[in-house]
Amino acid sequence: MLRSLYDWTMGLAAHRNAMAALSAIAFAEASFFPLPADLLLIPMVIAAREKAWRIALVCTIASVIGGVFGYGIGYFLYETLGRWLLELYGYAEQFAKYQLLYNKWGFWIVMVGGLTPLPYKVVTIASGLARQDIFIFVLGSVTSRGLRYFVVAALLWQFGPPIRDWIERRLGLAATLFVVLLIGGFVLIRYVV
Repeated sequence: MLRSLYDWTMGLAAHRNAMAALSAIAFAEASFFPLPADLLLIPMVIAAREKAWRIALVCTIASVIGGVFGYGIGYFLYETLGRWLLELYGYAEQFAKYQLLYNKWGFWIVMVGGLTPLPYKVVTIASGLARQDIFIFVLGSVTSRGLRYFVVAALLWQFGPPIRDWIERRLGLAATLFVVLLIGGFVLIRYVV
């Protein structure tokens, strides 16, 4: 069953509509969706290594546009939608701390949020609510999201075949590590950050 799921995922990553799906996920992840675009970006680059740079570019652009949408949620719809999203992800209480830091560190908050496993949607909504300068926000978003996705693409472009070979030979271990890291990341974000 695990082998068929892996084969299905790799087939989906190489599908002609994979780029559109990646765009939709990257857009949604930057504004309201809980799962990172990396979940599709990684198998897409492994499946089509020659398209690594294009995949990273599409992911970056869609994420920045989604970030601007998230900014709009914070700026225009905080009371109706933004607050609910922050409560849904467990960040409503910590949000006051973000607001205090924005005046001094806004660009760097966007940079850190765009590069790390912190939920980027929290940063985008907070940026809009804090009325951060939109040009500073977009600059930080393009820089951080671009770095994140292009570094992942570069690593997979360089080391993709051995990684794919290792995954295919040790599929059970790879799946277990992936699940542990995914759940561990959510636990870390929820209880430590």
